[in-house]
Amino acid sequence: MLTIKTHAVNVKTWFVTRYGYMYNDISESNLWVKLTLSTVGLYVLYAILMGFYWSLEPDTFSVHDMALNDVAQVEADVVIGVTTVSSLIHVVDTMLNKSGGYISNDVSLPGIWMDNIPHWEYGVLIQTRDLTKALREAFSRSQSQSTEDKNLALAESRFNFDNSSWLLPQTEGEYEEGLTFLKKYQRRLYKAQDTEAQFYARADNLRYWLSTVETRLGSLSQRLSASVGQKRLNTDLAGDSVAQQATRSPSELEVKTPWLEVDDVFYETRGSAWALIHFLKAMEVDFSEVLAKKNAKVSLQQIIRELEGTQERVFSPVILNGSGFGLLANHSLVMASYISRANAAIIDLRELLSQG
Repeated sequence: MLTIKTHAVNVKTWFVTRYGYMYNDISESNLWVKLTLSTVGLYVLYAILMGFYWSLEPDTFSVHDMALNDVAQVEADVVIGVTTVSSLIHVVDTMLNKSGGYISNDVSLPGIWMDNIPHWEYGVLIQTRDLTKALREAFSRSQSQSTEDKNLALAESRFNFDNSSWLLPQTEGEYEEGLTFLKKYQRRLYKAQDTEAQFYARADNLRYWLSTVETRLGSLSQRLSASVGQKRLNTDLAGDSVAQQATRSPSELEVKTPWLEVDDVFYETRGSAWALIHFLKAMEVDFSEVLAKKNAKVSLQQIIRELEGTQERVFSPVILNGSGFGLLANHSLVMASYISRANAAIIDLRELLSQG
């Protein structure tokens, strides 16, 4: 028995002596595998937690307080146009510097797998582009033959840069430059000696911008309503007996937003509405006399109230797409109802502003 045990020990000693390096290598490789897996696991857990935090949408802010803070003056000294430009500046700044920053161009976790907030950012960006264009083309010009403001022209070009470029140049850098030009225009607007920087609070200018808002909201409303699919009659040429179009289209159309895009449209709408709430509140300040003369202030306030309804907290972890009268909710149809009412009120407001 002793002989057998001694022989076994000698065999083990000989094997370890000859092949011991194999055991050491295997042990070290297992350690590296464990460390790698642990690191990856911790990183994924961190990305998941940060993804939840970055998914928080920013709250609304007071455009009046922001305007006062920008000019560092008392309420009576805020000149016409400063509140509108200030609201635009802080909307863009919030989009770029909210929790997680600007993530539409992220190429790493958790931003690369996030879907809702990038579409929220896109909705904000579209409204930013529209208002910047209106500032350049209408609000800052007295007539069609007047010269456009150089700062607004440069700002508009920056905001129209690709929203998903992550390298050379980076999207955030272009948008930050756009903010710089807007701030320059705002400072010039506030200086009484700089008569070239102007903001004309006229009813026709407000109608010009509202017409763009109207078409944007109309498109969003249609896309939201198409979440369950609809058959619609083709009304493209209605109202003109001799109207023509480039290519023929069927008399009845079936419109349906793809299932994977339902939440994209929903969050794009929330972003657009969030930005519009601030812009409309700013217009209420800068166009107060115009609205008072037309007795239209309450109409504008009703539009704001409808849009504020779109910002209610979503308690469901996913955007549900139930049928209109089914067991499950349809968040898109609820959102469409707010947007449609706001859009109808904008149409009425534009009609009211056009009256003498």
